[in-house]
Amino acid sequence: MTGRTGREPRKILSLSGGKDSAALAIYMKDREPEMEYVFCDTGKELPETYDFLNKLEAYLGKPILRLNSEFSFDHWLQVYSGFLPSARMRWCTKMLKLKPFERYCGDDLVHSYVGLRADEDRQGYISSKPNIIPFYPFRKDGIVVSDVFQILETNGLGLPGYYQWRTRSGCYFCFFQRKAEWIGLMDYHPDLFEKAKAYEKAATASCERYTWSQGESLIELALRREQVLADYSKTLARLSARPSSRPLVEVFDCAHGPTLIQESPCMICDL
Repeated sequence: MTGRTGREPRKILSLSGGKDSAALAIYMKDREPEMEYVFCDTGKELPETYDFLNKLEAYLGKPILRLNSEFSFDHWLQVYSGFLPSARMRWCTKMLKLKPFERYCGDDLVHSYVGLRADEDRQGYISSKPNIIPFYPFRKDGIVVSDVFQILETNGLGLPGYYQWRTRSGCYFCFFQRKAEWIGLMDYHPDLFEKAKAYEKAATASCERYTWSQGESLIELALRREQVLADYSKTLARLSARPSSRPLVEVFDCAHGPTLIQESPCMICDL
């Protein structure tokens, strides 16, 4: 992309395949008719994510441009000496999400629309490039999670299909998945679960152990399937028992939210 010196700023909304950025796209459809919609495709997304993006694209009546890294996840895995990405080393986000987005923006003045809600106490992706300026319409207009669900339902889009077992978008092997979400992947996409297992490495004398799920391999996690699901059911029951007027889908969303994990997911992947 070349610079557009002297022209109006470009309006770009980067979609993650999740509910918040999708709801923001619907929300901004008539407010910013010149909006550009993009999706940074890692090549490791869930099938439900692609289905959801196709539905959203049909609703918007505009293309959602798929941005790809110059190199694949497997290439970058080799570059990083086989170290799987983790909460402390999120090279997957940097190389497969951030860099393609910034390359697409180029040196143009860009207003980047981010789907952070008014009820969230966390920061979205903010580029270090001075020409990319973040905008948070949901925060400005007081849009909270219940509004997001209503926007999606009212406009006929609904929730992504992966809500049957997890509430985060992102790669099928995302290290931010909770234990129960890994079991969901195993049940709904056993082929992808096997592929995720293949990336893990056992410890040897010259190599430390690399696993997606903290503290255990996916093989070990699968053996604990019933216990993991029982613990998850207890979590849902506890949350459901709290005095609240929230519908069950919001309780489910909370059970998988960043308040129950040690670190928040990558915003450009999760929103």
